[in-house]
Amino acid sequence: MKKPSLLLLALCLCWLLPGAARAACSTQSLGETEAHLPIFRDCEQAPEMVLLPAGSFLMGNDSGAGNGYDLPLHEVRVNAFAIGRHEVTRGQWQACVRDKVCESLPDGAGDPRLPAAQLSWKQAQRYLQWLSVRSDHHYRLPSEAEWEYAARAGTQTQYSWGNLSRSACSYANSFDRSGRAAYPAWNWDIDCDDGYAQTAPVGSFAANAWGLYDMLGNVWEWVQDCWNPDYRGAPSDARAWLAGDCGKRVNRGGGWGNHPRSLKVFNRDADGVDSFSDGLGFRVARDVPAAK
Repeated sequence: MKKPSLLLLALCLCWLLPGAARAACSTQSLGETEAHLPIFRDCEQAPEMVLLPAGSFLMGNDSGAGNGYDLPLHEVRVNAFAIGRHEVTRGQWQACVRDKVCESLPDGAGDPRLPAAQLSWKQAQRYLQWLSVRSDHHYRLPSEAEWEYAARAGTQTQYSWGNLSRSACSYANSFDRSGRAAYPAWNWDIDCDDGYAQTAPVGSFAANAWGLYDMLGNVWEWVQDCWNPDYRGAPSDARAWLAGDCGKRVNRGGGWGNHPRSLKVFNRDADGVDSFSDGLGFRVARDVPAAK
């Protein structure tokens, strides 16, 4: 695999926001993941990004069981793109609130390391518009195909760590003994303890093979695609699928209140564009210049 050049990221940026002074900022190289993928950040308070290589993968469920939402299994080609190393945090969201573009979270600022949750798809779009202006790059939600490509990180197993749900507490924040202690009426806990009854600070669990954290568990993550009940007619080039029920948008990955069976890498769900919950957040993506 040819390693993407960090020179593509060495850009001088500036931003102009209502009520804010013009200031210069430069893309910062933050090193590499263990898989030698570049990590960077566009300006202070922007999410850390990982530059993923182009490739192809089999998207969907090949386990022989499920609800049909994740079928048929199909090959998807993916261009190189960058995706957030973590879910967008409360601290990052607050920067948008301070600029009077985003709304305050329903339960206040809270621990800045926790994922920003209780956010609708429409609210996520406001943040992305703000971040795009601030950084002078086009930020967006990942497409559903890009999300699964990133979550799989080169694997073809049910989870990014393998096929065993009982290993979940080492790799993801799902509903476990800590959650059951806080919510005794919920009886779908897994018999292990990850130490968190609700959301965990981002990066609390092991990264996947590409150095991305919390792709599975913690909070469900909005993606750009409209809802379709299966993959018949889905794009084969990883672009967002903008046909179907666009009043609902897909979310992926499962959350802290779910049994690990909902965290399988191919599992899909969707909610209305104005819907929100304490188990629903997002991570960002952006395109990168094509290598010459």
